[in-house]
Parts: sequence; C-alpha cells; structure tokens
Amino acid sequence: MTDATRTTRFRFWLWLIRIIGVIVPRRLRADWKQEWEAELRNRELLLADWDKLTWKTKLDLLRRSLGAFWDALVLQPQRLEDEMFQDLRYGARMLMKTPGFTLIAVVTLALGIGASTAIFSAVNPILFEPLPYPHADRITSILEMNRDGSHNAGTFGMYRGLVERNRSFDEIAVFKPWQVTLVGSNQPERLEGQRVSASYFQVLGVSPAVGRDFQTSDDQLNGPKIAIISDALWRRRFGGDAEIVGRQATLDDVLYTIVGVMPNGFENVLSPAAELWAPLQYDMSLGTAWGHHLRTVGRLRPGVSVDQGTRELDVVGNAVLNEQHPESYGRGVQFVAVSLQDEVTRAVKPALLAVLGAVMLVLAIACVNVTNLLLARGAQRRGEFAVRCALGAAPTRMIRQLLTESLLLSIFGGALGMAVAWFGIRALATLSPSGLPRLNAIGWNSAVFAFAFGITTLIGLGVGLIPAFHSSRSDLQTGLQRSSSRTAGGHQRTRRALVVAEVALALVLLVSAGLLLRSMERLFAINPGFDVARALTMQVQTSGRRFDKETTDRFFAQALEAVLRVPGVNRAAFTSQLPLSGDDDQYGARFEGDDPTVGYSVFRYAVSPGYLEMIGIPLLRGRLLDEHDGAGAPLALLISESLAKRKFPDKDPIGQRLHVGPVNRPWFTIVGVVGDIKQASLAASQSDAVYSTATQWIFENSSMSLVVRTDVDPGALASDIKQAIWSVDKDQAIVRVATMDDLLAATAAERRFAMILFETFGLVALVLASIGIYGVLSGSVTERTREIGVRLALGAQRRDVLGLVLRQGMILTIGGVVVGLVAAWSVTGVLSKLLYSVSATDPWTFGGVALLLIVVALLACYVPARRATKVDPLVALRHE
Repeated sequence: MTDATRTTRFRFWLWLIRIIGVIVPRRLRADWKQEWEAELRNRELLLADWDKLTWKTKLDLLRRSLGAFWDALVLQPQRLEDEMFQDLRYGARMLMKTPGFTLIAVVTLALGIGASTAIFSAVNPILFEPLPYPHADRITSILEMNRDGSHNAGTFGMYRGLVERNRSFDEIAVFKPWQVTLVGSNQPERLEGQRVSASYFQVLGVSPAVGRDFQTSDDQLNGPKIAIISDALWRRRFGGDAEIVGRQATLDDVLYTIVGVMPNGFENVLSPAAELWAPLQYDMSLGTAWGHHLRTVGRLRPGVSVDQGTRELDVVGNAVLNEQHPESYGRGVQFVAVSLQDEVTRAVKPALLAVLGAVMLVLAIACVNVTNLLLARGAQRRGEFAVRCALGAAPTRMIRQLLTESLLLSIFGGALGMAVAWFGIRALATLSPSGLPRLNAIGWNSAVFAFAFGITTLIGLGVGLIPAFHSSRSDLQTGLQRSSSRTAGGHQRTRRALVVAEVALALVLLVSAGLLLRSMERLFAINPGFDVARALTMQVQTSGRRFDKETTDRFFAQALEAVLRVPGVNRAAFTSQLPLSGDDDQYGARFEGDDPTVGYSVFRYAVSPGYLEMIGIPLLRGRLLDEHDGAGAPLALLISESLAKRKFPDKDPIGQRLHVGPVNRPWFTIVGVVGDIKQASLAASQSDAVYSTATQWIFENSSMSLVVRTDVDPGALASDIKQAIWSVDKDQAIVRVATMDDLLAATAAERRFAMILFETFGLVALVLASIGIYGVLSGSVTERTREIGVRLALGAQRRDVLGLVLRQGMILTIGGVVVGLVAAWSVTGVLSKLLYSVSATDPWTFGGVALLLIVVALLACYVPARRATKVDPLVALRHE
C-alpha cells in the first residue's frame, strides 16, 4: 500500500514537471527535465513517508518544487531568442513580400486607431477622468429644484442658512459672474471673473501658488478691495512680476490689491474663462433680501455620500425657506446635491457619448476589414501552411506565427495611427464648441498613449484570431492539392459574414450622419426674424464710478455718431442684448388690470432709435421707436407678436399699459407690435419680448452691443470701428467682435460638431465597406477562376458571368443593409437630444442612406464582376 501511494505521488510530481516544462525552450527542455527528475528521485524517501513529515518539512519540499516555475521563467530570454524573434523575422519578411496588402491593412488600422485615440483624448478628461481637484468625488453642486424639474439659482439667504445648519459638508460656497475692465498702460481689457464667498477655493481644494487665499474677514460688507488672479493673467498683464502680492490694479476705476496668484494649470470648471476673483462682500444682515442669482457648491465631509448630503440638504433647506419666506413655503421645492462632474458634463454628455459610439463603429469596421484581408491572404497561403504542417509544425505553432504577423500589422498601424491621432486632436481642439468643459485638457498625455497602446495590442490579437484558427484547422491533403473548389468554402463563409457585418455597421453610421445633416438643414432653414447679411457686432462696456445713467447714455450716443462717420458703415445702432449671442436678459412683465400673481417672462431690449429697422425686424402694427422717445417723454414700448397673441388674441394691444421689471415704476404704453426673433437659439421657442429706448429704460445700461450694417466685408471694418469708439473714450472695453453669420453658426455649434464627426466617420465607413465588398468578390473571382472557365467553355454568356458575380455581391449588401436598418432603428434614439424637427427613425433618411449604400456597393461589385467576364477558359483550365 505504501509503495502504491509512493508511486502515485511520484507520478504526480513528474506530471507537474511536464506541465512546467511547456514554458521552457525546447532545446533546454531535456536537460532541465532530467535535472528535476533526479532531484525528485533523491527525495523519494521523503515522498514515501509524506504522512510522517512535519509541516515545516512539507512546506520546504513544496517551496523547492515550486521553484521550478522560477527556473523556467529565468530561461524565457533564451526562449524569446529561439522562437519569438524567429516568428518576428519571418512575419516581417512575409509582410514585405506583399507590400500592397500590408499598406492597405496598415492604413486601415491607422484610420481606426487614430480616430478612436483622438476622440478618446477628448472624451476621457470630460466624462471619465475625475475633475482636477483633490478628492473631486466629494465636490457637489447644490441645486434648488422645482416640481417641473427645472432649478433655480441660489439665494444669499439660503447660502447662509445652509452654512450655519448643515453637518454633511466641510465647506459650502457661492459665486456669481463678474465682468470688470482692467485699465493700465495697455489698452483697456474686459476680464471675465467671479465674485465668490471666502470658502470658494477651499471647496475646490486648491490654494494660490503665490500669496494667500481669501479669509472670512475679507468677505464682509465694505471689506478690503482685494483680488486673486490667474497665472495666465499674471504673466500676460503683469509680466510674471515676482513682487505681485500687494501690487494694485485698477478695475472699473477702483483700486484692488492683488493678494494671490492661482497655480499654473489651475482649471476652474465652474467658469473656465474666469481670470480673477474677488470676495462677494454682501451685507449679512440682508441675507433674506437677495434674489435667485448665485450658484452654490459644497465639499462633502469624508465618508458622507451624495445621497446622505441630499437628504440633509432637503431638510435644512426647507426649514430655512419656511423661516425666511413663510408666505411662499409649500411650493414643492427640493434641495439636492449633484456630483459636480455630472453637473458640468450634463449638457455635452449625449453628444460626446454619441461621437464615442461612432468612432467605435469605425474601429470595428476597420478591424473587420483587416480580418477579411487576413482571411483572403490565408486562403492564398494554404499551400504554404500545409507544407509546414507536413514537415511537423504543430497547429499551435501556426497560430502563434499568424498572431505574430497580425500583431506586427497592428503595431505598424498603431504607429501611423498615433500620427493620425495627433492631427485629429488638433482638429478636435479647433472644431470643439466653445462651451465644451475642460477644453484645455484635450491633448496627448499618458492616458491617451496607454489607450492607443492597449487598443493596438487588442486589435493585433483580435484581427488575427479568426484567420489563425481557420489556418490551423485546414485539411493537410486539401492544402497540398490547392484545389480552388475545395479551399474556398470555410474562408468564404466567414468572409461573407464579415462583409455583412461591415455593411451593417457602415449603415448605422451613415444613418446617424444623415439624421444630423437633415436636422442641421431644418435648423438653419428657420427664419431668425432678422437679417444677418453684412452685419458686424461688438459689445461696448462702460466702467467706473463716473458713469451714472446720464453719462452712460451720452457716451453711447456719441460713440454711435463716431461709428456712423466711419467709411463703409451704412447704418448702426445699439441694443442691450444681441440675438443669438448668449445674452439672456429677461424680466417679469405684468399688464395693467391683471391679477398681481399673473405675469410673463420676456426678453428685454433697450435699443437706440432705428435699431429694429436696421436689423430687419418687421413692424406689424402701430409705430416704431424714434428720437422722440427719449428721456422725459412718455414711456413707450414695443412688444413681440408672440406676446401680443398670448395676451391679446382678440384685442388691439396698442395703447395698453404694462410694467417690465419693478412694479413700483411708471407704466410703459404699448405703441407697436413687431415680429418675433430668435434670442436664445434657433431651436428655442421662447420669443416673448419687449423693446424700449435705452434712455427710457429705468436702469443704467453699462453694456451695449453695437450692430453695424456695411457695404463691404464686415470684418474688414472692425479695427476702424473700435478706433472710432475709443476716440470718444479710450478706457472703455470692446469685446465679442463677430459677424451675425458667426453668431448664427455658433448657436448650433454642438450639433455641428457632432455632425462633422459623424459625416467624417460615415464617409470612412462607406469607403471601408466598399473595399470589403470588393475584396471578397475579387477573392471569390480568383478562387472560382476554374469554375468560371468551365461555365464559359460550356456556353455561358459573359453577361451571365457578370450577373453571377453581381448577384453574389448584392446578396451580401442587401443582407448587411437589412441588419443595419434594424440596428440603426434601435440605436439612433441616443441622438434624439441632438436632433431638431427630425425623428430618430425618420424613414426618408433610412431609405436614402440604404439606397446610397446599395449604389456604392453595386459600383464596388462591378469591378471584380467585369474582371470575371474577361477570364479565358483555356488559360483557366490549363492553370488548374
């Protein structure tokens, strides 16, 4: 019994040695095996008395035995030298023997790898990487949600209440936009900034690199005039002065002391354009008097989840609301905490995911195409594989050799693809809409390189697996005979299936591109309500304590006179907000006699006389505003057609009165009704608007947009017009110079970005699918040369052969189109947020794209079909 046990165990160890030996180089395997078998025989007595050994002795024996793995791994460099380098050298020679095949495969892979890497460089920092702050997962945006799903901006009173009562957040901060003019030795520069509470940078977890952060004592009414500036502003306007802390800068005629500079590379995702920050400095005693105008962010305490923070916020927020505004409590407000990353990326996430899906389809098509090429090449090399098998090569050896060749292809394709990606990344930075968050983070970095390297390796293995297994399963006798009729079967079935998949994927991409194209066409077919031709716009901003309302009105009047004297300027006028520019100046409007709780939200335009005529907004009823509607004259107002229809469907609105903004101001009288215009975007439906002259508006208009109609190229006059304005006052900033055409195009920037990428990817997919169809039919014609020769010898007509090949190609195409239509029908819904006035399952788009793909495929089929009709029966039969 003891001998049996000893033999069994000894055989187990020998079996283990054989398993380990698989990774040892063949030429060293015999010596290595003998050495370890001798070692085991020397331990035969220990194995025989296994049950009597102590645990220490057993573990020592196990450690020494498992040391065989380490010994085998140490021998791997010799294995590489013996086998892997041989595979690489042979694979490189085989690829060089077929330069046409190699070039097509490498370029195809480069397109797929380069495009996917470029898109990944944009999507990764926005959607997948955490925000560039310490413990960014703890930073949240705090929202006040209404019952209908919309949310309000925060109030200062609510901010104070949350800070005093919450227990879930380390810090809570509020902020609002701040635009100031920096005046100095250079031209005045209008800067984007933020007014923030003292804890703003503590919430983000970032401190100034130079100087200090804001302190609680800074954020008090009548507190010190201090500011923190960005690294870019420090270098641009202050020359990187090392003694910047304590230096003063003039902002809107007020001296501010610079107390800090933010680090180089600091990303302010809450306001990417902001270059300076100053304390909010609100009066704490008026906490409940401030309206909804602040954004609120908070940093959760360690260990507190977003859901826990939301539950506490809702309780605390509603308690504060009940105390501060008991008259309006109970209106169904909910306070929620949302991950800051989710809040920042919410608007662009659908477009980015759609583009990422599109580029993955392109990559899949490229891989399918190269797999098809490798299958066709494998069919041509079947005789070579059969000879190698007959000489003793194992199937695993053949698989490894073919995988090595596919890896070489993917490495070459990846190297070229990185060059494609570099150009693609630069193109993305140019094409990306200005509102894309973390735009500066798009670039070539370690994550992008790792993605490119990883996807290159996976593709190298993936595209080579099917051809490798096909070749390893080939019949030896069939391969040696190299019979066309008997070698085409398995390869052809697989290649045809891949072509069907390729056509289906291409159709999904083309349908998506077609939907976006039709959406853009319909969007730009919308009448914006005004004339955009030959119109130049720019925003002129006054700043400083010397500008009261009277001084401001006088400055804009004098600036308008100076602009009208510029040669080439036909007409010019000012408006408080410019259509399609991103301006959003809305006020509440209440008509005389209405219930005090009933009101309308309207866009408010304070304009100079002649603005509506110049921009082309039609007068529908009454009169337009003119020079007589100035200060001291009865308050006159124009309303838009949509507002007139809503309020006065069966009544003349001329002569009716209304309040716009504060109800304690005099009534405006309606003197005319004008056409609707698009303010927010072409796709927005809100058109209710009111127009008054700037001099009659109750508040000072410190920022006005100039619109100039010219006889020449509008852009050519920009410099002269700015000089004309500065001739009135050289210290006033001029920003946002653009033509009306540019503003119109910018409103659809996100849709245009997605459309351009989808159209590019769709075109690439169409070309690759056509190449795939051509490749399969061309290979089929080559493999069926004898069959075609026999058919022709037996009396078949050339047109019959032409129809035979065309029919074969169109069957594959129709199959791919059917599969693609079903796939497109199910996935194009993800584009619905990017579409305007077009259904995600629009039948005209689906039908048109399918027809286009069939026509292109027919052209791809015709070339090999035409070649088949040229087969000489005698040559074909003699060759066989």
